[in-house]
Amino acid sequence: MKKTVTKIFSFLYFFTCFHALFTVPVYAYIDPSAVTYIIQGVAGVLIALGAALTIFRHKIFSFFNRKKSGNEEEEKIEFKDTED
Repeated sequence: MKKTVTKIFSFLYFFTCFHALFTVPVYAYIDPSAVTYIIQGVAGVLIALGAALTIFRHKIFSFFNRKKSGNEEEEKIEFKDTED
């Protein structure tokens, strides 16, 4: 119990000192329309990444499926050739 209280106290002390030493008041205004542009940019990047990952996933799966089906086709062709 004493260790937990000591850890919490030391964290709060460090956080308070860090906050007091390294914060500077900033007098700025972010226009709401600017925030909308930022959200649209982030959403566009995330959608593009999702589309790219989906395309690559489909290409990888089709590569492995084609490899499996290619072997089966060769076996079928060889089997048909031996019947004639």
